Amino acid sequence: MKRVNVIQAKAFFKVVALLALLLLNANGLAFALTENASGVPQNTPTTATAEPVAVPAAVAHAPEEEKAGEVIMHHILDNNVFSFEPFGSVNLPKIIVGGFDISITKHVVMLWVVSAILLIIFSIVGSKYKKMTSRQAPKGIVNAMEALVEFIRTDVAKANIGPGYEKYLTYLLTVFFFVLLCNLLGLVPYGATATGNINVTLTLATFTFFITQVAALKAHGLKGYLAHLTGGTHPALWIIMIPIEFIGLFTKPVALTIRLFANMTAGHIVILSLIFISFILKSYIVAVVMSVPFSIFIYLLELFVAFLQAFIFTMLSSLFIGLASAHEGNEAHEAGVAHH
Repeated sequence: MKRVNVIQAKAFFKVVALLALLLLNANGLAFALTENASGVPQNTPTTATAEPVAVPAAVAHAPEEEKAGEVIMHHILDNNVFSFEPFGSVNLPKIIVGGFDISITKHVVMLWVVSAILLIIFSIVGSKYKKMTSRQAPKGIVNAMEALVEFIRTDVAKANIGPGYEKYLTYLLTVFFFVLLCNLLGLVPYGATATGNINVTLTLATFTFFITQVAALKAHGLKGYLAHLTGGTHPALWIIMIPIEFIGLFTKPVALTIRLFANMTAGHIVILSLIFISFILKSYIVAVVMSVPFSIFIYLLELFVAFLQAFIFTMLSSLFIGLASAHEGNEAHEAGVAHH
């Protein structure tokens, strides 16, 4: 009986902690919405003889939904301000060199934070592995990292690429942990999802694209690489097949880009929209019955999506590399050898 009570108490505290995270994040958003809804400048001088100012009807009756939408987009899009409402905000430096804007934005800061955390984690894991003996079993974070690394090595890289997968394992592991940590930090209050920026996902997909092409050139040579663009068809069909195969080279990284970007952005928009429904309708009943429960559900779903999207990006990258480096006819040849 005591064990059941302890388990129930732990589950209760987990729910309370999750509610605290959501309410902390919602509190900052509500504060921003209240500021936008005030509509009256704080430092506007007033006089006793001032005449009433005519306000356009479109502005006077502007729906709060539009203001909530502005706050949501401000939270989703990249900018030079790191907001910590109601505690304040930090303005990031704007840098322009030779007409190119290389300013530091909140997504750039999150990329730096993710890189630093990964370096620290794997430095700790590496140092602990060096101190371990053959009779010791890994524990804690070392055990967790070993399980994830082994999963990516066996079930992703080796399964999709086949022989020679070791050359690409370092890249696949880096991409998996980088995307995963970017996704998870986007769910932390006052954090930002760097993978919700299409520039970040496009850069990651571009790395996969170039590695895929290099793998194809190494496996088939330049002649085999160019022959692949013909699709193995009759020369009379090359005028159709070559453009199709050439476009197909770029549809794969585009699919990687859009899938990761859209999934991470959509989840945050849904959570913020659910939170703002109670503020728009100004109803505690809506907040208790719909906003908070559904926000918690989507938040938990986003935790699952964070791992899922990191896995999908890594798995598709390894699949594209495997398809590019595979030799046609290998399976038929092996089957024939086995038959004889």
